[in-house]
Amino acid sequence: MATPWFTDRWFTSPHNYAEEVRRQLRFSPSLQFHDITLRDGEQQTGVVFTTDDKIRIAEKLAEAGVHRIEAGMPTVSKADEEAIKAIVRRNLGPKIFSFSRCMAPDIQRAVDCGVKGVVVEIPSSEHIIELAYEWPLQKAIDLSVEATRYAKEQGLYVVFFPIDATRADPNWFLNLIEQVATHGHMDALVLVDTFGGSSPHAISYFTRKVQERIKKPLEAHFHDDFGMAVANTLMALSLGVEVAHVTVSSLGERAGNCALEDLALALLTLYGIDAGLRYEKFRELSALVQRLAGIHLPPNRPVVGDLLFKVESGIIATWLARLKEKRPVELFPFHWSLVGHEPAEIVLGKGSGRDSILYYLAALGYRVDGADARVDEILRRVKERSLQTKALLSIDEFRSIADAVL
Repeated sequence: MATPWFTDRWFTSPHNYAEEVRRQLRFSPSLQFHDITLRDGEQQTGVVFTTDDKIRIAEKLAEAGVHRIEAGMPTVSKADEEAIKAIVRRNLGPKIFSFSRCMAPDIQRAVDCGVKGVVVEIPSSEHIIELAYEWPLQKAIDLSVEATRYAKEQGLYVVFFPIDATRADPNWFLNLIEQVATHGHMDALVLVDTFGGSSPHAISYFTRKVQERIKKPLEAHFHDDFGMAVANTLMALSLGVEVAHVTVSSLGERAGNCALEDLALALLTLYGIDAGLRYEKFRELSALVQRLAGIHLPPNRPVVGDLLFKVESGIIATWLARLKEKRPVELFPFHWSLVGHEPAEIVLGKGSGRDSILYYLAALGYRVDGADARVDEILRRVKERSLQTKALLSIDEFRSIADAVL
């Protein structure tokens, strides 16, 4: 019998659904994913997307069901501006945003691109304002008020984006956003952890403090410098934040951003929240972004890693042989098909056991009794070969060993 934590597609902990846990959660009934791969993702050092690349990624994001796409920053280059316009013209389905500085000319370029919304940035920590920008603090307030008001006058949905919010002096920061909300305009406010320096508990505190002062929809934009981006975003969403800023496979500056696929699958399987995405597109989407970005993810990357469903360990291979057709989620927290992986398979290497050898012998047409001592010799040679090459064995390598022994 299916439960929220155990279905034919996943098997997670029942503790996720304990009443003591659930009653603390205040997820919005209308969560949205705001993908920033084409802007913040491209800020990963060495990554360059052409106009065609951006269009192809936007199309895949739309296929995957994301709600909003931040298509770029028109002031970066003419190519970025043209990419935004091209994505808008395609009418892919998601709401298209651009990213702008708090300057009226930047806002106008967003308007000229035809986007529906604009994410308007300003430094919000007093040390960044005074040291990096060399501005008086009041200038940040004045620019924010003027630019957000102008954006609203142009008919844009205005998302106010205060850079480095989590490291700002709390009183100064709250004054800044109150000034913008009162004298400028914001349809939504982003909680921004630019340098990933917050714990989930700190994000809980920060979110509540902002909610006490600003009665606006909130969005979460958290970086992954301490590996906390997904956890921090989940914490913020559980407190009523409505929009998550994400990139495909955590692409982004320094350690990257909150990973789209990690967050979406955690919401679905750990919290029972279906964000309406096409999860089966995740691996395909990640592969496209990796190829166009010229990067290679670690093979054990959560959700989309190449080796997640490759089984080498002897005992696990035995379990897989017994359970693959009956109940594979006993061995994996989610079914391979849920996010577009190929079926799980046994591979051969130093960690293999006798059952793996018997499995491959049978698959390749060798007739060998399980008690045959030659199976042990084949296993010994498989382990020896893997140690020599520091790699898994190919089918041809295994066949060569089997032929030599049998």
